[in-house]
Amino acid sequence: MALDRFILVGLRMPGNPAIPRGPAWLPEAMTDLTAFGSPTGLLLIGGLVICYLLLAGKMRTALFILAATAGGGLLGSLLKLVYARPRPTLVPHLADVTSASFPSGHATDSAIVYLTLAALLARTVETRALRLYIIGAAIGLTLLIGSSRVYLGVHWPSDVVAGWTFGAAWAFACSVAYGRWVGRPGSSEPTVGHKI
Repeated sequence: MALDRFILVGLRMPGNPAIPRGPAWLPEAMTDLTAFGSPTGLLLIGGLVICYLLLAGKMRTALFILAATAGGGLLGSLLKLVYARPRPTLVPHLADVTSASFPSGHATDSAIVYLTLAALLARTVETRALRLYIIGAAIGLTLLIGSSRVYLGVHWPSDVVAGWTFGAAWAFACSVAYGRWVGRPGSSEPTVGHKI
């Protein structure tokens, strides 16, 4: 908890915790980044991918993504209810929040959605460089979203780390499950190196 407090205070100007450190454009950029992990942003992105898969005739993959992301999101919300950790009040919030703090929903859900989508997309490319790019981009976006929550003062850093950890573990488990599911004999969905 001491490290949490040190980081939150360190991201604000000495003597005026209402003013975040950094250039004038940074608070707006962090607000924009945090939107990529919001329920609206994730529903939009996930919905577009699922609709594409349905139109492409990949119903099993679409349903898998829907179940994986919805299931992980519900479990993350349940963890918030169980822990019921209050939001930090050490610095003024630069974004509106209403739910409990632990784990960070934005960090959890963005890790679940972006890492799951990246893991499945990475199965469709044949070169290692493209797979690394896809996974790296998803990890980078997830890290930026979680970091924005701390910068905006609405989460303790440990909330975000817990969200990343849970979300990444969930996405990894979903990727393994998907690989086993589509790898069964008679499966009509793709395996590594084939297009979804």
